[in-house]
Amino acid sequence: MVSPVDETVIASVPAASEEEVDEAIERASKAAASWAAVAPGDRARLLRRAADAVDGALEELAVLEVRNAGHTIANARWEAGNVRDVLAYYAGAPERHFGRQIPVAGGVDVTFREPLGVVGVIVPWNFPMPIASWGFAPALAAGNCVVLKPAELTPLTALRIAELCRDAGIPEDVFQVVTGPGSTVGWRFVTHEKVRKVCFTGSTEVGKRVMAGCAEQVKRVTLELGGKSANIVFADADLERAAATAPTSVFDNAGQDCCARSRLLVERSVYDRFMSLLEPAVRAFRVTDPAAEDAQMGPLISAEQRRSVASYVSEDAPVAFRGTAPEGPGYWFAPTVLAPVSPGDRAAREEIFGPVLSVIPFQDEEEAVHIANDTAYGLSGSIWTNDVSRALRVARAVESGTLSVNSHASVRYWTPFGGVKQSGLGRELGPDALDGFSEVKNVFIATGA
Repeated sequence: MVSPVDETVIASVPAASEEEVDEAIERASKAAASWAAVAPGDRARLLRRAADAVDGALEELAVLEVRNAGHTIANARWEAGNVRDVLAYYAGAPERHFGRQIPVAGGVDVTFREPLGVVGVIVPWNFPMPIASWGFAPALAAGNCVVLKPAELTPLTALRIAELCRDAGIPEDVFQVVTGPGSTVGWRFVTHEKVRKVCFTGSTEVGKRVMAGCAEQVKRVTLELGGKSANIVFADADLERAAATAPTSVFDNAGQDCCARSRLLVERSVYDRFMSLLEPAVRAFRVTDPAAEDAQMGPLISAEQRRSVASYVSEDAPVAFRGTAPEGPGYWFAPTVLAPVSPGDRAAREEIFGPVLSVIPFQDEEEAVHIANDTAYGLSGSIWTNDVSRALRVARAVESGTLSVNSHASVRYWTPFGGVKQSGLGRELGPDALDGFSEVKNVFIATGA
C-alpha cells in the first residue's frame, strides 16, 4: 500500500484468488444458519460489544486512515466514530425487526422477517470505514453473514475493524474481509450463487455492470453510485454563511465524495456579491499534511486520480481563483473554482471526484430547478434560502435522494441515505436499511373448518 500523503509504501496486503474468495463464501454459507439462530438479544449484545471495541480503538483507526487514505485527522476521527455509532444503532435492531399480524378471514396471518444468508459488501476507497459499516452492520443485525471487500487502495482499516469485531465475539466466519481486485473478489460476489445480496458503492459505470450481473440470478443489490450534486443559493439567503460553508461542501475529502456539491448555482442578482465572499473562503481553505489538527483537506488518493482531476482544469478553463496546496511528494491538488460555467460544459456535467467547483448563475427559481435536475445523477444537494415556502417547493422539485436546507448535511446514521436516477438503488442507514437485508415470509394459519 502506498500513502497518498508522501507516496511511501506503508503496508503489503495479499490479493485473494478466486478459489480463496469461494472458500470465504463457503465458510459464510455454512455459518449462516447458526448466526441466524442466535437469539436477537444475544446478537444485539455482540454488536454492542463490537461498537465498544471500535470506540476503544478510535485514535488507532483514525491515524491508520490518515496514512492509508490521506484523510484529515479530524475527518478520520469522525469516520471511526461513525463506525462505532452505526454498530451501536443497529445493535438495537435484532429485537425490533418486527413482522406483522394481518387481519384475514378464517384464520391468522403473520409475517416474519428472515435473513437472506450471505451478503457481499464492496467498499470504495473514498470513505473506507463508514461505508463498510453501512453495509456490514445492518446485514449482521438482520441475521446475515457478511464477506466484505475493501478497495485495493485502502484495505487497512477494514482489516482492523474485522479484528475488533472478532475480539468482541462475532464469529470469524460470520464477518470476513477478503482483499484483492474488484475483478476477482467483487465480481465473485456477483456471480457466486450462495451470495444472496451485493452492496456496491462506487462509480455508476461499474455499478451498472454489478446490477446486470446480479440480474442473472435475480440477486438483490443495493447501489450507491455517482453524483453531481447542486448547491443552490438564492438571493434571499444568508450569503455570508452560504459562501463560508461552500468550500467544505465540495473540497472536503479533496472532493472525493459522491455527495460533493460540485455545482454551485447562484442567483444572478447576487452573483458578483457571492463570488466576492467565496474567494477568500476558498483561498483560506487549509490544504496541508492531513495529520495536522487544523488540516481541512489532504491529497487525492492516487497519481491516476490527480491526472483525471487535472484534465478538467485545462489551460483554457475558466479558472476564477484557486487555493493553495503543498508541493513535492504526495498527490496534491489545489482547490479550484471555475466560473462562470455553462450547464452544458463538461465540468458541470461529469463527476470530477476532485476539488473542482463549477459556479453556474441562474435567473429564477424555475431555471435553478431545471439546471439542478439536468443531470443523470440525483444523490444529494443543498438549498440556501430564508423563504420556507421556496425551500419546500424546491426540495420537492429537485430530483435527489437527500437534500439539506441551509446546510450541507448528507449523512446521519439514523436517517435513510441513497440516490435516485443513476446515483443508485436502495437505501442505506436508518430504519429503512434493514428491509434490504431480509425477506418477508407470509404464513396463514387456518382456525376454522
